[in-house]
Amino acid sequence: MAGHSKWAQIKRKKGANDKKRSAIYSKHIRAIQAAVRSGGSGDPAGNLALKNAIAAAKADTVPADNIENAIKRAVGAAEGAADYKEVTYEGYGPGGTAIFIETLTDNVNRTVADIRAVFNKRGGALGTSGSVAWQFEKKGVILLPDASEAAQEAAIEHGAEDFQESEDGLEISTAPNDLYAVQDALTGAGFKPESGQITMIPSNTVAVNGDDARKLMALVDALEDLDDVQNVYTNADLPEEVEA
Repeated sequence: MAGHSKWAQIKRKKGANDKKRSAIYSKHIRAIQAAVRSGGSGDPAGNLALKNAIAAAKADTVPADNIENAIKRAVGAAEGAADYKEVTYEGYGPGGTAIFIETLTDNVNRTVADIRAVFNKRGGALGTSGSVAWQFEKKGVILLPDASEAAQEAAIEHGAEDFQESEDGLEISTAPNDLYAVQDALTGAGFKPESGQITMIPSNTVAVNGDDARKLMALVDALEDLDDVQNVYTNADLPEEVEA
């Protein structure tokens, strides 16, 4: 869940149990194959969507062999293979939080029914198109395990828009199209980014505590468990113990 911190999101996914990790890998494989089909190429150098999908998969520790095999299968897929469409959904969660959901689906009716059922069961409400999207902005995010002054200066010098310092390092934000240029520049300057990917950043956050925080996490978990759901973003600012 990308609401409070991308560091927390990646650590949470890396720490998932085997069943959860398998589901995460499956979602990335679907995203990679959809990117190959939509971009018309299995070469990430000429297919930005594929490059983004691969970067996201690597951030969640999807093995390189799985990624390569997914690309090969997509390149050689028959015409009758599933044609996944990118569809987004918006809604509201406990504590007045905004929720933005990205899906890849070959059956929109099934997907919206599944998402609505989760919202109804978990104390949320599915909204209309545009109801909360305005609260999020697409950005590139680079995670750099180095919060030194030199790292901060390098991030700004090489085109970063902003950065957030934490005990884990720097969470650097860029314009979506500048992500890889900034990441490559940092690498060339001797730094070692942990990951870089496109995400949705909330323009403001809502503090959520107690029962509302636990209910929100249960809602997000249930949404992420749906096969068609790729990413769930919120504007929640959660206590560290709940997020962990």
